[in-house]
Amino acid sequence: MAKKKDLEDKVEKLKSKVKKLKTELADVAGDAGAVAAAVLGEIREEIVEKAKAKVKTANPVSPLAPEAFPALPVIDGVDFAAAAAGVRYAGRTDVMLARIAPGSAIAGVFTTSSTRAACVLDCQAKLAGPVDETAGAAIIVNSGNANAFTGALGQASVDAVTGAVAEALGVPAARVFSSSTGVIGEPLPHDRIVAAIDTLKAGLNATGIEAAARAIMTTDTFPKGATAEIEGEGGTITIAGIAKGSGMIAPNMATMLVYIFTDAKISAANLQKILSRNVDDTFNAITVDSDTSTSDALILAATGRSAAAEIDDLRSKTAHAFEAALRGVMLDLAQQVVRDGEGATKFVEVRVTGAETPEDAHKVAMSIANSPLVKTALAGEDANWGRVVAAVGKSGAKADRDKLRIGFGDMVLAENGWRVPDYDEAAASAYMKNKELVIAVDLGLGSAAKTVWTCDLTHRYIDINADYRS
Repeated sequence: MAKKKDLEDKVEKLKSKVKKLKTELADVAGDAGAVAAAVLGEIREEIVEKAKAKVKTANPVSPLAPEAFPALPVIDGVDFAAAAAGVRYAGRTDVMLARIAPGSAIAGVFTTSSTRAACVLDCQAKLAGPVDETAGAAIIVNSGNANAFTGALGQASVDAVTGAVAEALGVPAARVFSSSTGVIGEPLPHDRIVAAIDTLKAGLNATGIEAAARAIMTTDTFPKGATAEIEGEGGTITIAGIAKGSGMIAPNMATMLVYIFTDAKISAANLQKILSRNVDDTFNAITVDSDTSTSDALILAATGRSAAAEIDDLRSKTAHAFEAALRGVMLDLAQQVVRDGEGATKFVEVRVTGAETPEDAHKVAMSIANSPLVKTALAGEDANWGRVVAAVGKSGAKADRDKLRIGFGDMVLAENGWRVPDYDEAAASAYMKNKELVIAVDLGLGSAAKTVWTCDLTHRYIDINADYRS
């Protein structure tokens, strides 16, 4: 019996020790968990801060940017809203909606790429089809995903988004125009955009155009806006536009996304004529990297709410003034895109004169503006005018070495087949340090001319595009 009692006592002591060990282990585990949680929290905060710093470092505002977004006027008959739908990044404002009043005329021009995105094809089809101009209209745009090269899924996404907007705003689906910009080849998560439409509808207001401009940015470092107004017959006509664009910029109408609004009274047919004939000297006269996008679109809406008389004769004084003002807005937006070229530090105007034909003038100008050798020389502030000579020669345009004249700014560097006798390398190099440069080329063969705008090519362009999908 004594032995049995001893064994029972030992068992009880062992149980007590086990219980005590369990308690101690639990305490240790709790402490370890708390330590681990604290460490993970610190690591997480460090990662977030590093990510923020990386984004800030990777995408600083362009040194060529305007001082501020312009004060754009309210266009009677247009309301705007922006929202964060999480198309690609959580918490980022990435969708904009514009509601356009009934009776508005709509015109558009689009990329000529043979791999156009579904939204571009849809817009082109809608503008080419029968139009009920008495109905309202809308434009919805997302950033983060281009909905391009996505097969039948692309059109299904367009239909889902435009259909939801049509239902929410009470406008025909044929009057809802969509655009998408961002990564190519990934299905658009359109359900996220559809889910944001009620929020967008609730936020519509006449003064929301700047928020809309910010929502459509991708690698842009600043939102882009421009405005103009003229006095029509019986009242003022106002124009306001926004754009996005920074990379994949080469002319083939219009290498970006652009939305311009006016209160002018004008038919869709006349609006389209004016728009189409001013594209070549604005959006088709810029280049950042010679790459034409799949998703480029320019949509122009005229609400007809101005007190000014209708512009029904394109030969009239008012029509000419309106066209000049619209062209000014278009050129301003186009040049802002160049100023925001990915990694750009130089804004460059290329002036070609003396060409035998307008086509040759255009070929030479774009050959210079797109030349990697010219653009890297600009980035390095190297007055290497020989690269300009090479770009002229490869352009395919008619040129004569012994009639060619090349200048930087007001300086003539080479002519008559040789550099000028008083060529000053130091002065040329000093000129290249300016942020804004002019390259002037006269072919000496005729009277045709062309001016285009470009930027330099820096290592930051590689950094941005090598890391674009991450």
